[in-house]
Amino acid sequence: MEEKPSTARLALKWGLISGVVFMIWTTIINVAALYTNQSVQWVSLIISIVVIIMAMREYRTLNGGFMSFGEGVGLGTLLSVVSGLISITYNLIYTNFIDTTIRQQMLDNAREQLENRGMADSDIEKAMEITEKVQSPGLQFGIGILFAAIFGVLISLVVAAFLRRNRPPFSDFQN
Repeated sequence: MEEKPSTARLALKWGLISGVVFMIWTTIINVAALYTNQSVQWVSLIISIVVIIMAMREYRTLNGGFMSFGEGVGLGTLLSVVSGLISITYNLIYTNFIDTTIRQQMLDNAREQLENRGMADSDIEKAMEITEKVQSPGLQFGIGILFAAIFGVLISLVVAAFLRRNRPPFSDFQN
């Protein structure tokens, strides 16, 4: 009986690849000041889906064409957390040391959006206080990892449902 490939090893490999891709994507977003553009989030989602699909297909290939639903979900979730650790750390370094004006630009944009909604000045000030608290590096890191894990699970659930291919029962006993 041949040895099964390691989901952790593949998750690390594809998580590193995804993390580097997101580092490049984050740099493009920040340099081009696209962080207020909603389509940026869709592109990020598509990148995540494509990387998870590629990782699951590689696992399935290395595993003789088989991958259980649980293996797929585990692989995609771990991959997403590794990718999140890398990309969130890079984003914090970028916004705190490389271009420190981005955080203020985001806050100004948030204030402008609240004003356009017609909110009262006192409500805007309360909302901005909360927004500034959420902008702390520690909280951003924690929330970022949490969201990476949650979205990783959700994407992996869907992708694994389509890519799973269970090994036939009793196949280990055949010659």
